[in-house]
Amino acid sequence: MSNIPVGEVRPSQLLWTYGPGALIDLPNISVLTMGLDRWDQSRCLPVEEARLLDAVRRVLGPQVERLRMPPIKPDDNEDKLSAEARIGVPVRPFPRWLRCVRCGTLAEFDSGLFTIKQNPYRPEDTRFIHKNCEKKGESDAVPARFLLACRDGHLDDFPWRYYLHEGQGAPDCKGTLRFFEQGASLQTENLWVKCDGCAVPARSLVHAFGREAEKNLPACRGRHPHLNTFDEGCEERPHAVLLGSTNSWFSISLSVLAIPQGKDQLGQLIEDGWTYFSDVESEGEAKTVLKTLSKTGALPGIDAFTPEQVWKAIEVKRNGSDKETPKETDIKRPEWRVFTDPSAPNDWPYFLTSKAAVPAEVPGMFRDILLLQRLREVNALIGFTRVEAPEESDDPDERPPMASLCRSSPTWVPASDVHGEGIFIRFNEDVIKAWEALASVQGRDDKLKVGHRGWRNARQLDPEKGYPGIRYAMLHTFAHLLIRELALECGYNAASIRERIYADSVPEDPMAGVLLYTAAADSDGTLGGLVELGKPENLGRLIIQALRRSTVCASDPLCSEHNPVTDRTLHGASCHACVFVAETSCERGNRYLDRALLVPTFDCADAAIFPSDLWQ
Repeated sequence: MSNIPVGEVRPSQLLWTYGPGALIDLPNISVLTMGLDRWDQSRCLPVEEARLLDAVRRVLGPQVERLRMPPIKPDDNEDKLSAEARIGVPVRPFPRWLRCVRCGTLAEFDSGLFTIKQNPYRPEDTRFIHKNCEKKGESDAVPARFLLACRDGHLDDFPWRYYLHEGQGAPDCKGTLRFFEQGASLQTENLWVKCDGCAVPARSLVHAFGREAEKNLPACRGRHPHLNTFDEGCEERPHAVLLGSTNSWFSISLSVLAIPQGKDQLGQLIEDGWTYFSDVESEGEAKTVLKTLSKTGALPGIDAFTPEQVWKAIEVKRNGSDKETPKETDIKRPEWRVFTDPSAPNDWPYFLTSKAAVPAEVPGMFRDILLLQRLREVNALIGFTRVEAPEESDDPDERPPMASLCRSSPTWVPASDVHGEGIFIRFNEDVIKAWEALASVQGRDDKLKVGHRGWRNARQLDPEKGYPGIRYAMLHTFAHLLIRELALECGYNAASIRERIYADSVPEDPMAGVLLYTAAADSDGTLGGLVELGKPENLGRLIIQALRRSTVCASDPLCSEHNPVTDRTLHGASCHACVFVAETSCERGNRYLDRALLVPTFDCADAAIFPSDLWQ
């Protein structure tokens, strides 16, 4: 395999869009990101976050040792032919079938008809060439834009010969295939494939989709091209997908906020970076490790302590006299405790907070407002699915079967470390409980439950599991409305603001709050505009404006009359015109939303938690 670069993507895209098993549609070629077995670990810097590593181990197994950043090129000005210029993620051309843009010849790359033309100085110009094109001596060749994928995570080339010949009685024909367009548009009914070696009539690609696809496409071969392996006995029906379509790869990731879990900052740093300190046997070695960490910035905040202090903390950790990091299944529960604890640390290198007054415009609705001037979010990629997006859940038992990132059990997973700011809003628990007891609210809850069961049944999931509750739906909808309102004034675009919902009705420790925050790998995540709008003189006005806008939707009355029972969906009165936000902003993929839980709508006027006199 060549080690010449063919393009560039941002490191964060290797978690959310172009991870192992995903297709990268470059200007001239299409490539597939290989599994973690092929990545050079020495180029992937470690990311320290004990809580996230523990959560990843609960899903993938205890053999996971580290979280690592994707490889990053050190300098854009290096020699293009040097070893440093070849730092990156391994990929392979995929699909293997190519099409000549001039004569329409359709063949596999291994057929010898096509050659690759590399350009180390301009990776984006790397392309395939059809040297013996009958219409032009040398012509460009592009990837055939049809593939096969199934719900078990398998991906394969489109079976061009099978599709054309099997149904026509010529399965042994090896003639040259040609792809051509016929018609005014590029709809599948106007895309055709024909064979020059036999009398089989040309066939339109329209028969590869919809109900006809089941009889026109072969069974799934269980192929994992990013691992160069095949699974035996896949019973899922393959689906024809287009190159570049969003349903060809859905990431499954875990994320946590880096929070102080104790009053001792040094003890927390030793816990987070124990990989660095586990082999330290003396104060002299501690000094060496401390010097290295201070220079690299791998463990922010450790440079504030002396080697003597670090060595003593290492001994405390090693002797077991410290309190072990809590191992909780719920990732969000420790974050909630820190946000709601008045005595929690609030001035750490990655966690800086301050209290704000509750807005007077919404009396009695909120208990606390916390401004996070500095926060750190760590994300880890643990797997992916194809064809259908996974059901998001913090419970590992609720996650669907997912395709693996490597051949064997992974010993590390890709992670990203981003910084930003945010606003935490805690609701009044007494108000929430009184609202949940209303008959109208319980009626909306029943509708969402029926829709949830139908949606899960259609995807062969346990219909009795995974429902987050009406409390979650209300908080989730409130977060979406406020995101849309904040984006109009804070300086960030709506896709840059993310949500984190804290909802749990257990009597011993109920949760009811939302965190709206930005997190980016560059300075875009720390502009300060979001925290400024969290102050009482701004936040109250924005909440009232958000509620007022949501009372009438541009799609009403259809939006307000939407019934999740009839079409087995996961939302009530909500749509793109009033509540939905970017998929990157929502932790549930725009599911479990209903603005009737916040404000009166045309269909339901008595289930709103906010009184109407606030905005009238």
